[in-house]
This record gives sequence, C-alpha cells and structure tokens, in this order.
Amino acid sequence: MTKPVAVSFIGAGNLAWHLAPALDNAGYVVKEVYSRDPRNAEALVERLYEAETKSDLDFSTSKSSVFFVAVSDDVIGDIAQEIALPEDAVLVHTSGSQPLSALGYAATPNIGVFYPLQTFTKNKKVEFNSIPIFIESETNTGEKLLMAMAKGIAKDVFKIRSEERKALHLAAVFASNFTNHMLYLAQQIMRENSLSFEWLKPLISEMITKSLSIGPENAQTGPARRGDLETLDSHLDFLKDDETVSELYKIISQDIVDRYTSEL
Repeated sequence: MTKPVAVSFIGAGNLAWHLAPALDNAGYVVKEVYSRDPRNAEALVERLYEAETKSDLDFSTSKSSVFFVAVSDDVIGDIAQEIALPEDAVLVHTSGSQPLSALGYAATPNIGVFYPLQTFTKNKKVEFNSIPIFIESETNTGEKLLMAMAKGIAKDVFKIRSEERKALHLAAVFASNFTNHMLYLAQQIMRENSLSFEWLKPLISEMITKSLSIGPENAQTGPARRGDLETLDSHLDFLKDDETVSELYKIISQDIVDRYTSEL
C-alpha cells in the first residue's frame, strides 16, 4: 500500500482553515501547523486528525513531503528564506497574485503554487469540490504531486503560469472584492436613511444570477447604461456630502456610459 502523502501548513488564516481539513479528509495527512500567532495554529490543529502545532520554521526533521505557505503575500518571500526543509520537500504558496519566483530563495528546487479560486472566511463553510484550483510548478515531480492533491479535493484543476494567474487574480478582485464593497456601500446608504438592506437582496440575487446566465455585458442595466443623465445628476446631488462615494459613483457611471455609448 502506498504511504499517504503528509503535509504541513505555514499559516493558519482563512484559506488554511478550510484547505487543511479538506486535504486531511482526502487522505493527505496534515502533520504540523505553524503560525506567528500560536493561538491560530492551535485552533486549526483542533480541526485536524493528527496535526501538531509547530513553534518555529525548522521543519528539517518533519515527516511531511509538501509544505503549504498560506500566509499574506508580503511575507511569502521571507518565509521561503527562513524555512528549513527536509530533503526533497515540495514548498508551495497559495497566493493568486504572487509569482512562483516568490519562493525562489527556498532551500529546495521543488517549488510550486496551489491556488484555489475562492473567497474564504473562517465561519463560512465552502465545498472544495466546486472550487477550481490552479497549479504551477517548475518540476514534473512537483506538478504531478500537486495535480494529484488538487484532484483529490476538487473536480476542476488547471495548470497556469504566473502571469496568467496574476490576470486571473485581478479579475477575481473586480468580480468578488469590489462587488462586495459595492454591496457594503449600498448597505451604508440604506442604514443612513433608515431603510432595510433586506429589501435589496432579491435585486442582488437576480443581478448575480442574470449576469452569470447571459453574461455581464448583456445583463447591464441602470441609468448609466441607458444614458439617463438627469438621474445620474440627481444621484450625484444626493451624494454631495460624501466626496469619496460621489467620485466613485461618477467614475463607474462614466465608464458604463462610455462603453455603451454606441448603443444609445
């Protein structure tokens, strides 16, 4: 019988909170978890079968074969330089925006990227089977191992280069992070005017469903789309006391007007 691949996690944030148990349940035994905040490591270990917390970055005697660097982008390079790894270890990061070369100073040639395209929050369950995972590696051995691991938890797995992944991550920021911020601003407008955000939920749900069904370019509606300058001016007047949101409204509306001018 083939011995199961053991893995360790450096980082215990939102992504690790979901990815580590998913791999554990798929038979990729998580052995160790390190976090700068030991409390986060301890909390994640409680969700795993046989993992232990690690107090430092010396993994030289670890039984793991794959080491996931699931930390904020700005410290990936530091971790790569500081971590001590066993021979033939595979070191991967999980960032959408950082290139494979962010791990270039690691003491192993077996580096890679394991990027699940999803937004993760600790208190919101996700199903990895419906999440696309994007793989990059400099070695055939690393690529085969990461592809197998990804296919163990997800049905859609793709190879991708660093520049392509950067474009993918940028598009994801517009589609997810910026969209969520627009919802936050809508929520604030409702609150400031003693209105219920619940009233907007059917509209939000229909907008997302329609955009995914017929494409965002065909789903666009609203005053900017139809060139209704009177309504746009009225909204800007309403927002005159909030310079930041007013400017944001103006920029987005102008971009929509410009893109659909030929159809007006």
